[in-house]
Amino acid sequence: MEYAARMEPPIARRLFAELLGSAFLAALVIGSGIAAQTLSPGDTGLQLFENAAATAAGLFAIILMVGPISGGHFNPVVSLADASFGGLRRRHAAAYALTQVAGCVVGAVAANGMFALAAISVSTHHRASPAHLFSEVIATAGLLIVIFSLARTHRTAKAPAAVGAYIGAAYFFTSSASFANPAITVGRMFSDTFAGIAPASVPGFAAAQLVGGLCAVLVIRALYPEVTPEEAAAVVIPHPAEAR
Repeated sequence: MEYAARMEPPIARRLFAELLGSAFLAALVIGSGIAAQTLSPGDTGLQLFENAAATAAGLFAIILMVGPISGGHFNPVVSLADASFGGLRRRHAAAYALTQVAGCVVGAVAANGMFALAAISVSTHHRASPAHLFSEVIATAGLLIVIFSLARTHRTAKAPAAVGAYIGAAYFFTSSASFANPAITVGRMFSDTFAGIAPASVPGFAAAQLVGGLCAVLVIRALYPEVTPEEAAAVVIPHPAEAR
């Protein structure tokens, strides 16, 4: 997410912020999933509610924490979309994406460790049904439309709450539980727990998320055609995340 900023922080500092934010995001999503599974055994609906509530609230806080530095993307699709609007250099978007993936893997390992599980346990939770993939297109498109509609209308102060609220809701209105983020999708592969995803499902999810991102870019260009790249770059774009 990008908060108004005339002097952009150095790229190294922005990448560190994305690494830290992405790690906290993965630890939040996976850790709350493990806790929900432990606290509410046998009740999948309650587990999902606990996971969603923790993710929505935590994402709000993480965006506030590092958003003013890097924009708080934590999501390669958000960074690529930002680059397409002229708010982020393309080479920086690529660096953001790699850093976000690395951060989510670190966060997954941290979450496993906090609950005394093996540092890396590859998930066996297969998710890539046609309905799940379609859900990821919708979830990702909705997330980006929320983010960039706020950014392009100078309402970025509302972004942390809006992104958290959207992701919390999307846990329930999508069959995939709204990953909406290739980086967190890769990270969740390394935890064989409630929030995990099997490696075989990852390519399909990532492809669906990229399609959702492209759809969102087209929608934003149609809704806000009068906003110039310079105006878009003058605000800081949040999230997320996507991402979750």
